[in-house]
Amino acid sequence: MRARLPLLLLSAGTAVLYLWRLGDSGWANAYYSAAAQAGAQSWHAWFFGATDAPGAITVDKAPAATWVMGLSARLFGVNAWSILVPQALMGVASVWLLHAAVRRTAGEAAGLLAGAVLALTPVAVLMFRFNNPDALLVLLLVAGAYCVVRATEDASPKWLVLAGAAVGFAFLAKMLQAFLVLPAFGLVYLVFAPAGLARKVGHLAAALGAVVVAGGWWVLVVELVPAGSRPHIGGSQGDSVLELALGYNGFGRLTGEEVGSVGGGGGWGATGWSRLLGAEMGSQIAWLLPTAVVLLVAGWWAAGRGGAQSTGAQSTGAARVGAQQDGAESVGAQRVGAERVGLALWGGWLVVTAAVFSSMNGIIHSYYAVALAPAVGGLVGTGAVALWRRRREPAAAAALSGAAAVSALQCHLLLLDWSALLASVVPALGLLAAVGLFLAAVVPAAVVVPVALVAALLGPGAYSVATAATPHSGAIPSAGPATGGRGGGAFTLRVGGGTGGPGGLLHAAEPGEELVALLRSSTGHTWAGAAVGSNNAAGFQLGSGAPVMAVGGFNGTDPAPTLEEFQRLVADGRVHYFLGGAGMPAESGSDASERIVEWVEDNFTATEVDGVVVHDLTAGAQP
Repeated sequence: MRARLPLLLLSAGTAVLYLWRLGDSGWANAYYSAAAQAGAQSWHAWFFGATDAPGAITVDKAPAATWVMGLSARLFGVNAWSILVPQALMGVASVWLLHAAVRRTAGEAAGLLAGAVLALTPVAVLMFRFNNPDALLVLLLVAGAYCVVRATEDASPKWLVLAGAAVGFAFLAKMLQAFLVLPAFGLVYLVFAPAGLARKVGHLAAALGAVVVAGGWWVLVVELVPAGSRPHIGGSQGDSVLELALGYNGFGRLTGEEVGSVGGGGGWGATGWSRLLGAEMGSQIAWLLPTAVVLLVAGWWAAGRGGAQSTGAQSTGAARVGAQQDGAESVGAQRVGAERVGLALWGGWLVVTAAVFSSMNGIIHSYYAVALAPAVGGLVGTGAVALWRRRREPAAAAALSGAAAVSALQCHLLLLDWSALLASVVPALGLLAAVGLFLAAVVPAAVVVPVALVAALLGPGAYSVATAATPHSGAIPSAGPATGGRGGGAFTLRVGGGTGGPGGLLHAAEPGEELVALLRSSTGHTWAGAAVGSNNAAGFQLGSGAPVMAVGGFNGTDPAPTLEEFQRLVADGRVHYFLGGAGMPAESGSDASERIVEWVEDNFTATEVDGVVVHDLTAGAQP
């Protein structure tokens, strides 16, 4: 029990940080909360990921994340806690799994450090307290990495297939982004697994099959169901999951050619490696990012030299990696192979994901950086411990010292706009840590290790606490405090024309009491109302509990419904009210929502309820 106490404390601390005042964020991202609400009311909406119970249109992702939230809402009611607690628990599980994966290759201390880094990364704190699909994505990818480590130990096809299944299911959370880890997973197994090349290629083929099956079954079902028997696929102009996965959520993110997007085309910031360190993403992920790169390079060099002094901490199972079990190899040599497995795994994950994020010309948001957090944690834990074991070598001590100095400098730069006190304290501690680590052969570990840990984790830890203390909502959340510096909150883009309600493209409407009563009193209609844009519709729906159709999907640029389809729905009495006005002008994609708004405004009398323009579609056309 005493041996597991540090992990229990890490897990408990993570749970407290991720659950503390969680309900303050309310619906968080109302877009996904509305889908959870719909899934709690209708299994049909739940399966397809529709944003409304009758099933007009889906979210613009595969629905794995809304499946979890929908089930929770069914069990515990539709409220902020039932929707957000599953994300927090995914965060705790991700920290635990990262510890387990790193422990097998680098030992207990490395696993604990890796888990602590992930737990205290500001963007991780944000996303594990939020209801975007990223929480489930990260959990499944870390689970996949753990399975790869287990598979590589003794060339196990079972564990490798499980890794493939985890990545495949992650596709159902956030589509092609899940596949960014595949190059690292495949190369690590191919290089380090103790088996012949032909056998390893066969195992990789089986794992790839698991990816296809775990991620493709839902796509196949949706494509086989007739369009009239399911919701329109949100984010798709052709009502196709494959188009959504490969276009709007796929290669369009790289090229900027995302049909139906509002913005893009070079409007998402300058590309290049500096993007991850800049004002938008730096405070989210960059606290230990340069340090992770230093430790990747230095740790790889150190692991290749071997000669690690005994620390009393053997990695569980990792001693078998890359070694035939004939008793001829030393424990030190086995550890060298295991350390390199970890460095290659997390380094490959980091390099590929960072390269893609840096080169994207299409939609990219700062919170995407949460996908880098496990890799940063894995590299910091593995690299730092690998160097510490060789600290009596001058080069290893110098590398540790340099990593501490880089960390202190980076944290200082990120803290300047937020806390002048911490911006001064962290460099001072970092300098002490750098000196102590350089002299690690003579300075007691009980002195230098605590100083180094505090110097590295104080900055991101304080920023993470500020993130947890700040309510976050909207479609584009950002880690940090509500005011000052590069803080949190959400960017809001209002509906155009001055006719919309208190919502917008990226922020949910907040209906007043009179409008809520109006929507709740609507009976005998499939949809109590309809509004342009998913966030507008989500706000009205969550506030009233009545289904509201999201005309045009998230951006208002999907051809769902067309004008002719909407006219038929109105003629059949299936839609009661039209709420608000037009959304953003379409730069690409369908203009069906604009045509619907024009038709409604030309043919139905407008009234204002709680500041929202309302057209009663059952009252007959105006003269």
